[in-house]
Amino acid sequence: MPPLASLDGWRAFMSQNLPEPPAVLPEEAWRGLSRVERIVYDQARTAYHDELLLVSTPAIRKITTTGMKLIARNARRQTGRKGLIVSGPSGTGKTTSVSQLGKRHQLKVERSTPVDVTGERVPVVYIVTPPAVKPRDLVVELAAFLGLPYAYRESPQVITHNVISVLHKVRCRLIVVDEIHNLDLTTRNGQDASDQLKYLFEQIQATFVYAGVNVTENGLFSGLRGRQLAGRFITLNTGAFDHDTAQQREDWERVVVTMEGTLRLHRHIPGTLLKHESYLHRRTGGMIGSLDQLIYEAANDAIADGTEKITQRHLKAVVLDTAAEEAQA
Repeated sequence: MPPLASLDGWRAFMSQNLPEPPAVLPEEAWRGLSRVERIVYDQARTAYHDELLLVSTPAIRKITTTGMKLIARNARRQTGRKGLIVSGPSGTGKTTSVSQLGKRHQLKVERSTPVDVTGERVPVVYIVTPPAVKPRDLVVELAAFLGLPYAYRESPQVITHNVISVLHKVRCRLIVVDEIHNLDLTTRNGQDASDQLKYLFEQIQATFVYAGVNVTENGLFSGLRGRQLAGRFITLNTGAFDHDTAQQREDWERVVVTMEGTLRLHRHIPGTLLKHESYLHRRTGGMIGSLDQLIYEAANDAIADGTEKITQRHLKAVVLDTAAEEAQA
């Protein structure tokens, strides 16, 4: 599949539907499967668990709702537009949030646009900020997403004007710039790249959304350029689920119940994982990405060993990312 930061990749993402859950066979039919049929059946369930199953967290809902309001408001303004920054630790759903915002906006555009002109529109552009980014890199990423040809020796100004012209023609109204923490305002290249983004922000009638790892700690709002950025953007933070108050525990439990409800196991009793929600929180540090890995990897292990239910042994056997393991320690 092409990368998300390309028009083909974005269109593939837009065409994706939630995976169709395989049916869990009745007991008698399941036991009557031949060896080959059992392998095929188990592979279908394992593949389903391996799919990225999106759970709508409070942070995702807030980001998509706020983003949609900004897009609607900015569409009526020539000046004074506001952007959105999504900041937080790795594994807390930043890319998921901004990609879902893009999907929601594009679906809205497609529903309200005549069929004969939808092919001419590119409502959303999604790019990733390269490491040690320079001004030319940003417009090259935009050109690459749009499929615009450019010469290696072509000046950044020419590429920039071509990109802006095309974005106006295709009526792009949302530009997502991921990995914005790669923009280092303590370097000359980073400062020039920030100025380039500011120029694009002013010249393109679109809502800009930046996503990055702990952007405040990384100095995105430091200095004159940082203060200008802070005045133009709303910042929303993603993070691990806390577990201190009743409401926080309820939010966490809702996520656990949602994931448990998607399992395709024959011996798993619903509510089992909810009983272990405190352990799941300690084990993952409240990180949604780590919880996703823990539950679905344990489910696939339960299919592989024939127990068909997630046990404490399965959960303990899963090796999680370093951040989650450190949080548990």
